[in-house]
Amino acid sequence: MNIVQLKKLIGLNVFTAEMLKPILEQEYAQPTKKINSMIKKGELIRLKRGVYALGADYRSYPLNLIAIANIIHKPSYVSYEYALSYHGLIPERVYTVTSATTYRPETYATDIGTFSYKKIPSNAYSIGIDWKYDEHDGGYMIATAEKALCDQVYADKRIADIKKDEILEYLEDDLRIELKELENLDTTLLWKISFAYSSPKLRDMTARIKKRQKDG
Repeated sequence: MNIVQLKKLIGLNVFTAEMLKPILEQEYAQPTKKINSMIKKGELIRLKRGVYALGADYRSYPLNLIAIANIIHKPSYVSYEYALSYHGLIPERVYTVTSATTYRPETYATDIGTFSYKKIPSNAYSIGIDWKYDEHDGGYMIATAEKALCDQVYADKRIADIKKDEILEYLEDDLRIELKELENLDTTLLWKISFAYSSPKLRDMTARIKKRQKDG
């Protein structure tokens, strides 16, 4: 079985060993050796143990890094700087795909990019996540703009020294947040997230954002 045949059978850019081995076992007594051979030829890329992507020359459509981030480390959803950039809250492009997880933090440096995972409290995990669908890669999860902002602020140790009346300045100068974008945030969702985090600082931030929206 060659890579073109395998691609047609599996129908995805990214897949796990559990998906791959039953197909290869039909022709190979040692499917792991066949996988390693495909990796050496550049037909497959190992993203982590048991997770693979098609090599660049064999993809029919671009990789969805958000969907891949969800697969590499479970449970997780894309958040922090990557999601802030995705939602237009920060102007620059972010190259490390940053995610939140309830498991241990991890970083995976792969041939297609770096994937970083930070641990958050389990009580704060499930709120503020958007489920999206890609016709090629299926469903994937990314933080809402509100959740990405709260995740980023909560993870930043500098927030402990920021006074309530300095929070907007901190968002603009330290986190590079476009303040005009704050006017579009859902403060009801921000309140829910800040209470899920049990974070006075997030509640202070939400109050300042709500006041800015009210004052115009």
